[in-house]
Amino acid sequence: MAQQDTDHQHVLPVDDEGFVIDTEDCEEREQAYRERGASRPITVVGNPVLHKECQDVTEFDDELRKLVDDMFASQRTAEGVGLAANQIGVGRKVFVYDCPDDEGVRHVGVVCNPKLVELPAEKRRLDDSNEGCLSVPTAYMPLARPDYAEVTGQDEYGNPIKVRGTGYFARCLQHETDHLYGYLYIDRLSKRDRKDALRQMAENEPRYPVVPND
Repeated sequence: MAQQDTDHQHVLPVDDEGFVIDTEDCEEREQAYRERGASRPITVVGNPVLHKECQDVTEFDDELRKLVDDMFASQRTAEGVGLAANQIGVGRKVFVYDCPDDEGVRHVGVVCNPKLVELPAEKRRLDDSNEGCLSVPTAYMPLARPDYAEVTGQDEYGNPIKVRGTGYFARCLQHETDHLYGYLYIDRLSKRDRKDALRQMAENEPRYPVVPND
């Protein structure tokens, strides 16, 4: 399929509070992204690109949109719900997501240059569910995160956006933003739990292509 015509940008609508409505036409939008893209192998813990802050996106051009397409294709191959650019070896601040919330509502979108909004205390209910990561394949550990999250940033055309999520989707927004600042979820674990996660990874084979570390 040909590259997207940028004269017909698919800009997400917003609600009354200015947050993107990322729950409409999810199947159609995700399919269009990934069919334009090419799946790439996933980088894993130990690869330097995962352990440093990525560069801000400053050019919202065809190269960026090709990267986004490849990210959706790679995410689908790996059966993930979110993917940061450095997880396919590109050190730029952009992530994609195709993630349900705790009510089972599907969310699909793109965020460039994300920043997590600091939440007031009354919105900081912690959820200590299990968390996993495509860059730490086959490992899962409990990690407490707020069960509500807001992220500001830009879409792939440079338009300012705000995204919010609850439950599992809130965890996804926090997890992917962390990636772009050089943090894996295992970096937030105790030393003991981190060691356990790495042991799980070492004992099992990933179900998708990965980039071997030298």
